[in-house]
Amino acid sequence: MFTINTYNKITNAGLDLFDRSKYQITDVYDNPDLIMVQSAPLHDLEFKDNLKAVIRVGAGFNTIPVEKLTKLGVAIFNTPGANANAVKELVVSAMITVTRKAHLASKWAHELECLDYGKDVEKAKEIFRGSEIYGKKVGIIGLGHVGFLVARALHALGMDCMGYDPYLNKEQKDNVKSYVKLVDSLDLIYEDNDYITVHTPFNDETKNLIDKDAISKMKQGVFIINYARGQVVSNSGLVEALKSGKVAGYATDFPTKEQIAFENVYATPHLGAATFEAKENCDNMGAREAIDYLENGNTMNSVNLPNISFARGEGSRITIIHDNVPGMLGFITEKVSKNNFNIENLLNSAKGDIAYTILDFHITVPDDLKKEIESIPHVIKVRIL
Repeated sequence: MFTINTYNKITNAGLDLFDRSKYQITDVYDNPDLIMVQSAPLHDLEFKDNLKAVIRVGAGFNTIPVEKLTKLGVAIFNTPGANANAVKELVVSAMITVTRKAHLASKWAHELECLDYGKDVEKAKEIFRGSEIYGKKVGIIGLGHVGFLVARALHALGMDCMGYDPYLNKEQKDNVKSYVKLVDSLDLIYEDNDYITVHTPFNDETKNLIDKDAISKMKQGVFIINYARGQVVSNSGLVEALKSGKVAGYATDFPTKEQIAFENVYATPHLGAATFEAKENCDNMGAREAIDYLENGNTMNSVNLPNISFARGEGSRITIIHDNVPGMLGFITEKVSKNNFNIENLLNSAKGDIAYTILDFHITVPDDLKKEIESIPHVIKVRIL
C-alpha cells in the first residue's frame, strides 16, 4: 500500500485515478511514499526515508528543494504543458489590457458615482486611448509549452513574431517556425520589437535576464510582459525604465511594491494557471506520473532524473538512482550475475551528476539483491517493483 500525501488540495480529476486498494490518500504529513503539492513551499519540510517522489502539480518548481531531495534519492516531477493554455490566455489578455490602458479605464469607471454618457465618457476616451497590437512586432523569449501557444495566438492576431530559445530540438523548431521567425541572439529580440514577452523557467541562468543593460537595447516605448517568474526581470532596472518612459507598459503576474506604484503596470496576483480547467489538467497529469513512477519506475517529466519510460515485463523491475560516475553499470551487473540472475532488459541514462538505471527480470528477485546493490559506492536509492 502506497501513501500519497496531498500537501495541497487535489481535485477528483487526479484523486480518482488512484486505485484505493493500492493507495492511501491523506492530507496528514506522516512518512508518505509520495507528496503531491501545488504551491506550498517544501524547503523547510523534514523528509523521511520512505519518501520516493514529489509531484509538483504545475510547471515551476522553485518551491521544491531539488538539490536536497536529489541527494536523498527522491524523484521530482512537474506537469509541463498541463496549464499552458490558461497562462497563454492571460498573457494575451494582459498584453491587450496594458496596451489599451483598459485596467485604468475600468478603475476610472468603477470610481464614478454616476456614469454620464455625455461629456465625462467622451473625455475619458481621450485619456485612455491606447494602441492595437495588430501589426506590431513581438519578441518571445522561451518557446516551450506556454511560449509556443503564445506565439501561435499572437500570430493569429496579426502580430509579427520573433522567437529565441536555444534549447529547442528539431521537432520543436519545425512546429513553431510557421508562427515565429527564430533568431539565435537575445540582442535581436531586444532591439527589433515593440513587445517583449518572456516564458522561461526561473534559474541561475535566467535570474535578472531582462536587466538594465537589456532594457537599454530595446525600443523607446517598449512593452514588457512577464508571466514567467518575477525574478526574470530585474526590479531595479524595470523601475528605472518605467520612470524614464523607456518602458511604456509592463504586465506581470508577479508584481513588486515598487512596480505597482506605476499606473502603466498591469498586475495580477499569480493567476496564470488559476483556472478550473488547468487545475484539473495538472492534477490528472500529476496523478498519472505518480502511479507510473511508484508502480513502474518510469520517470517521464522528472525534474531531477533523466526521462526513462518503457513497458514492464512479468517479473521484477529494479530501479537504481546513483551518481553519474564511470563503471557503475559494471558494478551493478556484477552483483546481478553473481546471484545468477539474467537481465531481460536494461536502460540507463544520466542527467548532469545523477544517473538512473532500470533492470528488468523475467522472475521475481529477492530483497537480498536490493541490499547488495545498495552497498555499491555512489548508489543513492534502490527499489524492487
